[in-house]
Amino acid sequence: MSYVGPDFDPPQPRRSRRRPLTVAVAALVPGALLGWLVYEAVGGTGNDGGGAGAATVRTSATATSAAPASSPATDDGKNPSATPTLASPTSSAPVASGSLRGKVVVIDPGHNSGNFQHTSAINRKVNIGTNWKECDTTGTSTNAGYTEAQFTLDVSHRLKALLEKQGATVKLTHDTGSPAWGPCVDERAAIGNKAHADAAISIHADGSAAGNRGFHVILPGSVHAGTADTRSIVAPSAELGERIAGNFVRATGSAPSNYIGDGTGLVTRKDLGGLNLSTVPKVFIECGNMRDTKDAALLTSGAWRQRAAQGISEGMVSFLHGS
Repeated sequence: MSYVGPDFDPPQPRRSRRRPLTVAVAALVPGALLGWLVYEAVGGTGNDGGGAGAATVRTSATATSAAPASSPATDDGKNPSATPTLASPTSSAPVASGSLRGKVVVIDPGHNSGNFQHTSAINRKVNIGTNWKECDTTGTSTNAGYTEAQFTLDVSHRLKALLEKQGATVKLTHDTGSPAWGPCVDERAAIGNKAHADAAISIHADGSAAGNRGFHVILPGSVHAGTADTRSIVAPSAELGERIAGNFVRATGSAPSNYIGDGTGLVTRKDLGGLNLSTVPKVFIECGNMRDTKDAALLTSGAWRQRAAQGISEGMVSFLHGS
């Protein structure tokens, strides 16, 4: 993902949510952790696309020791320099099939392959509620040239098909050939708002340093400034993100990021227009690091991308059934 912007705001402490959901999710965590332990035992995934159920255990302590002493800024300007909001890794079992008739989901494939040819258009500033930022960016790519925009659109198509099979109405913020670039980050948020989406997600892949591996889900922080007001979506978005993270681990075998999120796979940010301007529950997911060869082998595998879409879908279905 490539949103150039200001340094992160200090994270806000997460309030514990004493609801039946917490107990239910906690009861299912051991299943995901078992897969992580298997990963540790066999030495991690290789470059063959990764097997589901193989993932590294990332407690806060192990993440601290495994990550670089000073996490380098990503090459796409995200600069994860602040300590992210802490959260316990959560997981859940596969969700039983059920009708999502009447539910609306908006999927935002990060970036656009045409952005490379329209740099002046995507560099213009738009209001993200709290300040002004670039309309969009080009995104990152693997060292071999497989672009983030290609990846995000492919996963979005797979995710759309899975959710439509469940009966949901699914809208994409953009699709192949239309528009030729963008849309801008404020427009992406507006699409979800106008659709009165029950849930929205922006699909991305990171562009960090080699050796930085794993996924993370970005949650909206509490923002109430300018035209941005996320206060009503913070709690449901956190629930959505936790359910997606847990199911993503189970479906893909990928571990939470070893360079951001303290091993939880969850990060809170206040500088993303796509979250700041949303009035519906919304999260971003960075599915892996395109600049790490092992993660890149997963991201370029069609079989793995299908598992990624499956994990995201099951997390969303779980959230929508509970909402």
